[in-house]
Amino acid sequence: MDERTSVTLSVVIPVYMEQDNIPFLIERVHFALNDYPNLWELIIVDDGSMDATVRQLYACRERFGDHVRVLELQRNFGQTAAMQAGIDAARGECIATLDGDLQNDPMDIPRLVRQLLDKDLDMLQGWRQQRKDNWLIRKFPSRIANRLIARITGVKLQDYGCSLKVYRARILKQIRLFGEMHRFIPVWVASVTQPERIGEAPVRHHARVHGRSKYGLSRTFRVLIDLLSVFFFLKFRARPGHFFGYVGLWLGGIATVIMGYLAYAKFISGEDIGSRPLFFVGILLSLAALQFCTTGLLAEMLSRVLFETSQSKGYQLRTPIVTSADQHWCQPETAILCNKAG
Repeated sequence: MDERTSVTLSVVIPVYMEQDNIPFLIERVHFALNDYPNLWELIIVDDGSMDATVRQLYACRERFGDHVRVLELQRNFGQTAAMQAGIDAARGECIATLDGDLQNDPMDIPRLVRQLLDKDLDMLQGWRQQRKDNWLIRKFPSRIANRLIARITGVKLQDYGCSLKVYRARILKQIRLFGEMHRFIPVWVASVTQPERIGEAPVRHHARVHGRSKYGLSRTFRVLIDLLSVFFFLKFRARPGHFFGYVGLWLGGIATVIMGYLAYAKFISGEDIGSRPLFFVGILLSLAALQFCTTGLLAEMLSRVLFETSQSKGYQLRTPIVTSADQHWCQPETAILCNKAG
């Protein structure tokens, strides 16, 4: 059997304050997946919206059917947490994610799924070659961030910030997303699979019509901070003691050289070293080296506890997920009816 005709699909869309976009968004997803040859579902996660977004979501669910699944978060946890909630609830063998602002085009989803399966990839990243955003506020900071991420992490992609991505669920569900780490999903995926199994494909991009962007220049600085965290977790997540130990050894080595020189000056040359600034620098570096080494040992102990007992999530649902594995899919033979509902 052709894998492309047997793979179930979950489309995950986090939304926040998008009341004017919801009806058009859900309609376009249905139109895009009208010819999808197998079961699919649409999971939309409301990230604590304070407008009519939730009301619009339930109205669309009544119109299109129960394969449109609505998850409500207790409050605004952020796009990463909302995306993780949708991923946790997804039942498909493939998972597609995109933004809810209609700038990503759902029509690209079937093509990306086909490419993912045909090329035997674990993840396919969208690349907005013709991006319709403000150059100074959105495109320029994003270009800098993309190059910096690629250089530091070694995962070579053109557009990390595009939310339109397709994954194999068994790979994506091995990672956990916290904070604002959705931009670094390809890097996290590379930590559980080979980087060669991560691809990139051009996708369409549209200018925002309704609502306003939730991002600005301030996101660039948050990305830089998150990048440091990503680098640490990729290199030293299972062995944080090595990171702190390396720093401690370097500082200890410098302190040893300084104190050795001062010991020679004191005991061999008979010089007075008590008032030398270098003496206090040596003491400071020695204490810092000891501090880093002990911090490394504590970090190693904490990482062991974390790996053994961690069950925490970065979000809280307003209502529990009760959908069973064999219910509430959009069937291929009923997709046209779904599109014409209402």
